Amino acid sequence: MKIRKWRCCYEHFVCVKVDREERPDLDHIYMTACQALTGHGGWPLTVFLTPEKKPFFAGTYFPQRSRFGLSGMIELLPMLAILWQRGREKAAGAGEQLLGAVKRQGRAGGTGALPGAEALDAAYRRLRDSFDEHHGGFGGAPKFPIPHQLTFLLRYWKRTGEAKALEMAAATLKAMARGGIFDQLGFGFHRYATDEAWLWCRTLRRCSTARRCWPWPTWKLTRR
Repeated sequence: MKIRKWRCCYEHFVCVKVDREERPDLDHIYMTACQALTGHGGWPLTVFLTPEKKPFFAGTYFPQRSRFGLSGMIELLPMLAILWQRGREKAAGAGEQLLGAVKRQGRAGGTGALPGAEALDAAYRRLRDSFDEHHGGFGGAPKFPIPHQLTFLLRYWKRTGEAKALEMAAATLKAMARGGIFDQLGFGFHRYATDEAWLWCRTLRRCSTARRCWPWPTWKLTRR
């Protein structure tokens, strides 16, 4: 049945998986679209887009087979494929209207201006206040290796000369490399650590996280 499911996926669709922790901006956009379309949201989030990335169908969890009143992927995917083939203009029009609603909501919630130095300073202070001085990382267990936080700290240090920013990034990377979250044989990082010391990990390994959390940016900037 899983083979049939994946055949349905790749026969008619281009499948893209996005981590909401690494791209909260995309998650916010398409979660807003899902809420506007269905009246509710949640994760996992499933969104079907036109080639122009405009959402025309969305939902949260879809089981493999229809059950308990929930549409299943095996039944849903062919229906959406037929909808796109026979009513492409209608689906694209719905996507355009939905995207317009998302944009209007976005404009209502902010100025649209790019973040300035004050926003960067506030983001740095938030990371500094949540930094774990004993084990590296931010907050308590479970701990996730979040690449954009580390690259932000490195760039903030480079821009402002704030030594604490570099210290936090370097300490976190060292703790991750020494902990169980690091695959000593495959040289990659696992999805997250279930404890605050990075020792116990979830077995799923993330290739993108492994590449982006690798300590080379720190070495490139500091030569250490």
